[in-house]
Amino acid sequence: MIALPMVLSIHSKNYVNQNRVAVTIRPIHLLDNAAIAFIIRASLEEFGANKPGTVYYDNTTDHLYELFQNHQRCAYYIAEEDGLIIGGAGYFHSDGLDENTCELVKMYLSKSSRGKGLGQQMIAHCMSEAKSNGFTQMYLETMPELKKAIQVYEKFGFEYLKGPMGNTGHDGCGIWMLKKI
Repeated sequence: MIALPMVLSIHSKNYVNQNRVAVTIRPIHLLDNAAIAFIIRASLEEFGANKPGTVYYDNTTDHLYELFQNHQRCAYYIAEEDGLIIGGAGYFHSDGLDENTCELVKMYLSKSSRGKGLGQQMIAHCMSEAKSNGFTQMYLETMPELKKAIQVYEKFGFEYLKGPMGNTGHDGCGIWMLKKI
């Protein structure tokens, strides 16, 4: 985990996870870039999914704050516990998707924060915010190496697709899923 100064926002939401630990989910800030990029890449390395065509090699992974500030109808959220960044997730209207479909993007948690329900909280938060922003469907791309994440997506009702939607630029992902929100 990376400790960075905590910047509060009026859009922050506090949750208590299954282990009764308070977690804050808030919009990303500029100072969060390095910490969340580290978590994303460390997670992919841990599961052997650090391959070309994934967010591991995507330049925007190092500049998520800027990416989400420069586009409309999207948001990225940081999960914090005691001021430490422990994960993140967002939704984005990726190129080639219809106007009612967004993509669940860069949903990664630090190793120590997994298995406690935080992933479910992050997904639910992104789905709720995307719906309030006018989206009716959420798409995602993932890899078979991320088995636990796939199980969570299945529990949320994401259904498998036969191929990709839109043009995300992540041709290293071989699993595509969609859910009405």
